Amino acid sequence: MAQEPQKRPRSQRADARRNYDRLLAEARTAFAEQGTGASLEDIARHANVGIGTLYRHFPNRHALMSAVFEEAVGDLLAHSRALLDDPQPCAALVTWLRAIITHAGEYRGLSRALMSASHDDSSALARCSRPMREAGSALLIRAQQAGAVRPGVSIGDLMQLTNAIALAAEETPDEPELADRLLMLTLRGLKPEGSAPAEPAPAPARDSAAA
Repeated sequence: MAQEPQKRPRSQRADARRNYDRLLAEARTAFAEQGTGASLEDIARHANVGIGTLYRHFPNRHALMSAVFEEAVGDLLAHSRALLDDPQPCAALVTWLRAIITHAGEYRGLSRALMSASHDDSSALARCSRPMREAGSALLIRAQQAGAVRPGVSIGDLMQLTNAIALAAEETPDEPELADRLLMLTLRGLKPEGSAPAEPAPAPARDSAAA
């Protein structure tokens, strides 16, 4: 008579979850302090696990990044849904793109990774980029229907431009207004020919205490 497969002890499942949570917490800290290129070995060591345990939970760097940014992506998606009711479609689109740039700027190297993964469906980061493209597409379509953005613009191109702006801002930290200037220039270039320049909502004032 064949034996039933041995069930995994409940304590092991709890240990695995604790390891996962510790790795995620250490990765958030490391990525925020050192950028997304932080050593995975150091992350595992600070989480008090071996590198093999890290790879069992996160097969590669992009999988770990995707898990770290999952909550922030959820916030951005919720923000995009709220902006669908904004009476000014162009301002709503700009507000959301600004939020993406701000998020990408929290982790050095994130914008570059998102750019490289944008056409790679096998990357774990596609789990983030797909819903983001869908959310952005809804805002873009509203802006196009309002005549604020030319019809041929795709959300893929716009997301790449946004990531490029975030990367430029990351590499020029002594120009805090650079990202907003580049975003405004981008939006003006996307407007239909012959239309009046749009006046999207201004960027929120920077908190001098946080600067």
